[in-house]
Amino acid sequence: MIAHLEHVNVTVKDPDATADWMCRLFGWHVRWSGAGMTTGRTVHVGTDTHYIALFTYGDATEAKSESYRTLNGLNHIAITVENLDEMEKQVKAEGFETGEHYDYEPGRRFYFHDRDGIEFEVVSYV
Repeated sequence: MIAHLEHVNVTVKDPDATADWMCRLFGWHVRWSGAGMTTGRTVHVGTDTHYIALFTYGDATEAKSESYRTLNGLNHIAITVENLDEMEKQVKAEGFETGEHYDYEPGRRFYFHDRDGIEFEVVSYV
C-alpha cells in the first residue's frame, strides 16, 4: 500500500488573502473555509485531491529563528508547474521576489517567500 499526502496545515496572518494569491498563481480553488475546530479561521486551498490548510488564531507571532535550523520548522513547500519561466513572471507580477535558481536533475527550480515568510519552491520536470 502506498500512502498519499492529502494536506499540509500552516499558520498565516490572513488565510483569505493567502488563498487569493495561491488561486491566482497556481490555478487552485478554495475547497472549504470557516471557523477552526476550537478557535481561529481556516481556509483549505488547492485541488480536489490535495490542499494546503491556511490557519490563523488571529494573533500570529513572527518566527523566532530560521526554519532550516529549527526542529519541526517548515523549510519550504514545493509546487510543480509545466512552464517554470512563465510561472516566475507570474510570481513577480504578484509582487513576490524570486531568490535562488537551480537547474539539476531531475528538474529546474526557483524559490520565493510569501508575505508570511513561508518559502516556496517552484519546480518543473519538463
